[in-house]
Order: sequence, then structure tokens, then C-alpha cells
Amino acid sequence: MEMNDELLIKFLLKETSEDENTIVNDWLLASPANAAQLTQFEKIWNASKQLAATSQVDEQQAWLKFKAKADALPVAQPIVKPLKRNHLWLRIAAVLVVAFSVWSLYTILAPSAYIEVVSTDQVLNKTLPDGSALTINKNTQISYANNFKKNRSVRLKEGDVFFDVAHDKQHPFVIDIDDVDVEVVGTSFNIKHRKDNTEIVVETGIVKVKLNDQEIRLVKGEKLLISPATKQLQKEQSTDQLYNYYRTKLFIANNTPLQKLVEALNEAYGSNVVVDDKVNVTFTGPLELGNLDQNLSVICDALKLKITRNQKEILLSYP
Repeated sequence: MEMNDELLIKFLLKETSEDENTIVNDWLLASPANAAQLTQFEKIWNASKQLAATSQVDEQQAWLKFKAKADALPVAQPIVKPLKRNHLWLRIAAVLVVAFSVWSLYTILAPSAYIEVVSTDQVLNKTLPDGSALTINKNTQISYANNFKKNRSVRLKEGDVFFDVAHDKQHPFVIDIDDVDVEVVGTSFNIKHRKDNTEIVVETGIVKVKLNDQEIRLVKGEKLLISPATKQLQKEQSTDQLYNYYRTKLFIANNTPLQKLVEALNEAYGSNVVVDDKVNVTFTGPLELGNLDQNLSVICDALKLKITRNQKEILLSYP
């Protein structure tokens, strides 16, 4: 069913009769695409209100321009039919021409819209339009520009993501994390951003990190820790692969402090395992991402610790 634009304009002006309201409402209910048409038409009309008082556009010429522009819109836009050539409708058409131009300019110059990807209780695999592959851990919020091939921009709000970035020298891959900017061309690395703490671990290639007036480069085997307290860019060698557990399904520790290993376990299982203050030991070896109780038993057997459970926590301590 085609809709007459004159009737749509009257509908927006609230000048339709009861029968005409019924016609428009039935048309809107007939297809989601019809509602999208009216929404776009309404955006143009709302923008025109601020311009109506000052518009000096020649009305007859304006209508011809508006019709030409509207005819060039995608199919989802309203089909334009000639309006009655009286003064009121020509004035509306003239204002719509100005509004259409403003809206088009805004669409071109406004910041690119972003497509959001949210994981909750499952690890997600996502391939971006440029071919870059992402592994997204549970409880992660990330978004990427909708014109991604030309604007390889990503925003990480919270969580863990492993990036395997497609090589493209002409369009650097940029990740925005609060005040931190990460820029690469083609490389693989992991970013963890939780509770305002950021950890970046590089597996291949070179990663450039910026924070205010600081800049640092990371290469394979290096990592960077940024906390709200320090706000300093200080790199160090990566000594374990705990960050990778959600990809490899393994907790790989290498002389790793038990407290750090337990933090990874709590994140993975949503548990509340606590290490007694008197325990200051390290652990080496792989643990499968399977059963928490089984992994705790392996840890306690190796380190000669005991497990105490209550309703709030699981305590690891000396016997």
C-alpha cells in the first residue's frame, strides 16, 4: 500500500480527520518498513521547525528540489507524490527542503554510529567487516564503527577481548578504552578492562598505547598494566598466559603468585575464592577450564593447603 505524502504531512501537523488517522495508522501497522518511513519523514519535519521562521527559499523551486532529493532516497523512504499547489503546502515543501539539507549534512558530518556487541554468560567469536577476528569473553561490552572498513574504530567499555587484527596500513585499527587509546596495523593481543584497570598483552606484532601525553610501544611477550592509582604506562614481560583462559580453555601458570591465579579462577567461575594472608606461594602448571572444585584440589595438593568453605567464600590456607 502506497502512502500519499500530503496525508503524511497532514498527519504530522495533526490536521488529519478521524478517517484519515485510521488510514495512516492501518498503514503503519501493515509493515515495520512503513513505520521507518514515517520516522525518517518526521525527523526531517522536526528539523524544519527551527528553520521555518527564517526560511527565504523560493517555494516553487524548493518543492522541485525536495521531490528530486526524495526520489533519490532508498526504497525505505516515503514515495513522493505531487502536493497541491497552494501556498500552505508549498511553504511546507520549502521548509522541508532546508530541513532535508540540514539532516543530510548532519548525517555526513556527525560521528559514526557504533554497533554494539555484548556477551553475558557465553564466550563469543566475532569477525569484523575488515576480517579482524575477535574472541570476546563473558560479561564484555564492546562496539565498532558501522563504516568499519574505512574507520577501524572500536570501543571497549568493559571486559576481555582477544584481537587478531587484519593487516591494513591505510586504516590503522584503533581501540578506545576510557582515556587509553590502542593503535595497531596487523597484530594479535589481549585487552582486559575491568573496574577501571586495564591490562594489554601482546602475542604478535607491535601495539602502540597512548594515555594523555604518554606513549609506549609493546612487542611480542610484553604487557602493560594501567590502574586508576598510577595512570602510568610501564611495560613488563608477560610471565603467564592466564589472560588467555577463555580462548584456550586452560589456566597456564608459570611460577605465578597464587593470589593472581585465584583472581583468574574467580573471574572464570564467578566464585569467591580467598587466599589467607599468611599464604604467599606461587603455582606452576596447567589447569583445565572445567570443574572449580577439581582445580582447587589440584592446587591445594601441590601447595599443601586446605580448603575451608562457608556460605560467603572458599578459603585457601595452611593446615
